[in-house]
Amino acid sequence: MNKNKIKLNGQLSSYLRWPIMLSLLLVVMNIGVYLIDRKAGSLVTLVTAVYVLVAVILYFHNRPQLLNELITFATQYGQVQKSLIQELSLPYALMDANGKLLWVNQKFSEVTGKEKQYHKSVTNIFPELTKDKFPAFDEETELTLSYHEHDYRINMKSVVIDNLIEQTNLVATEEKENHLIAIFLFDETLQNEYLQKFQDETMVAGLLYLDNYDEALESVEEVRRSLLTALIDRKINKYFADTDGLVKKIEKDKYFLIMRKRSLDELKAGRFSLLEDVKTVNIGNEMAVTISIGIGAGAGSYAKNSEYSRIAIDLALGRGGDQVVLKQGDAISYYGGKTQAIEKNTRVKARVKAHALKEFMGSKEKVVVMGHKLTDVDSFGAAVGIYRAAKTLNKKTHIVIDNPTSSIRPLMEEFLNNQDYESHMFVNCHEAKEIVDDNTLVVVVDTNKPSYTECEELLSMTKTIVVLDHHRQGSEVIRNSVLSYIEPYASSACEMVAEILQYFADGIRIRNIEADSIYAGIMIDTDNFLQKTGVRTFEAAAFLRRCGADVTRVRKLFREDMDDCRAKGETVKNAELFRENFAISQCPSEYVKSPTIVGAQAANELLNIINVKASFVFTVYRNTVYVSARAIDEINVQIIMERLGGGGHLNIAGCQFEGTDVQAAIAQVKKTITEMLDGGEL
Repeated sequence: MNKNKIKLNGQLSSYLRWPIMLSLLLVVMNIGVYLIDRKAGSLVTLVTAVYVLVAVILYFHNRPQLLNELITFATQYGQVQKSLIQELSLPYALMDANGKLLWVNQKFSEVTGKEKQYHKSVTNIFPELTKDKFPAFDEETELTLSYHEHDYRINMKSVVIDNLIEQTNLVATEEKENHLIAIFLFDETLQNEYLQKFQDETMVAGLLYLDNYDEALESVEEVRRSLLTALIDRKINKYFADTDGLVKKIEKDKYFLIMRKRSLDELKAGRFSLLEDVKTVNIGNEMAVTISIGIGAGAGSYAKNSEYSRIAIDLALGRGGDQVVLKQGDAISYYGGKTQAIEKNTRVKARVKAHALKEFMGSKEKVVVMGHKLTDVDSFGAAVGIYRAAKTLNKKTHIVIDNPTSSIRPLMEEFLNNQDYESHMFVNCHEAKEIVDDNTLVVVVDTNKPSYTECEELLSMTKTIVVLDHHRQGSEVIRNSVLSYIEPYASSACEMVAEILQYFADGIRIRNIEADSIYAGIMIDTDNFLQKTGVRTFEAAAFLRRCGADVTRVRKLFREDMDDCRAKGETVKNAELFRENFAISQCPSEYVKSPTIVGAQAANELLNIINVKASFVFTVYRNTVYVSARAIDEINVQIIMERLGGGGHLNIAGCQFEGTDVQAAIAQVKKTITEMLDGGEL
């Protein structure tokens, strides 16, 4: 290289020219001295000439040496940079846009075990690094993966090389947006270990309630009651002590729990075996003890975890008890809940709720009652019962029914053709929106999910909402209700309403047609008193019978037409057995007025087949696939339906599939059943 052709720029060039620029200043000074004294001027001229000569000689003599040293420094600096990158403790590599490795540093070779001359695809080393995960032009991506028992955070950055290609004569390309990919590996194994340890040590709060403490004690001799309590306490304390948990008894049937997150994971892995262990405590008690546990975790503070546990235990009790509800942040998990909810013999709660409902009705001018979408007989009968209660207080009352199904039309016609009832007793969703205001009480019956209600918009139009339901609660509930009466042990919403009417007002007069409607709801939901009937179910039926309900009249109202009967028979005929104990079939809907009702009835019929533990009937109605799930006592169909976004009871449940066909819905249900059977959840 000819150093004379190299020019200096910037600060260095200015620095080297300073002596010459200073010479000009000396010349000006020399002229000034001449004007004062000629002899002195001559002397300064001589000195200036010598200075200029020396400055010029030094400039041209030192310039090549300076350039040489600069080039040497730059070369050495480049080598230092290369050495630093090569010996960098951070694994670093360069690859093309297709993932082919072009260059790797020493640390990258040590981590991957590949030679520096390895020029194959990076996917061969890290299978997770597929081409679709590479960064696009002038972008950056990041992902995590595990390699040889180490956790790595991989950062990939696009390196643009268009300018480099333009400045060289070695290669040429017509494409734009050429780039390489720089890949960095950050070992986060130790960090993840500490994070996991921190999470494992995080404290979790919980509450444990004995569901049927009083009933269990009453079923054993008085002298042995203390022994039963001691055995239960011992089993509970031992169970949590084995996982380093702490239990504190706060009331006779309530416990406060504290444990680590690691302990909670162990209990989850065992699917909370305490639920079944407690039932084995038997010293002659006729009734097995069941427990409910609510656990709060992942809230970020102890106080918030405690609040979560309170929400979880309320949810567990609202679902009938004998289960664990884990609230971890916004996620809610359910464990257990395989046994039927225990019927309470006392009616104190019904009386308290009846008086509270009367107070709320008395404070409002209007009452609007609504059930769930595709109103069935139970929802209709419960709404009629609330209608009678409101009319006893002389309130303007309306029942919201948007699209009456064939199952309730016979009952509706009885009211519409009766002059004792107003023509606007039944309103649709649009009319209800015009009626509801701040001075209206909205009563929701036979559902506790806002999305299932006949007109969900009404829930945001008033602050006074009452919920009466017999279905188990899920994560989606009506949260702004002023009164919530949810009893999973009840056979039907009509049974609950019948009990409320007995305590609502002295001498309340229920008309025959109203008693028929409520009685019909109980009869349909219990499959003619064959399923989920308790003492209080028959007592409610007896009360309605005294009020004028006629069994024969109700039976005539619900006789089936030939098409419904044919569809039910076809559903049973086409049923298949899945995993030997699950009957699955599809109900035809082309010639049936209310296919969902017929599908539910067919699901009940399938339970009469030997070895069938649960039945699932699929029905297409208005571009939605409805699933009716039924069981007798061995399978909890509720937790199956909850997994699919639905809900219900242990023996009666359902769900809906939107935007899919029947075959896809059947495949999804089969997959869920298989997973739950293999996982020991059923």
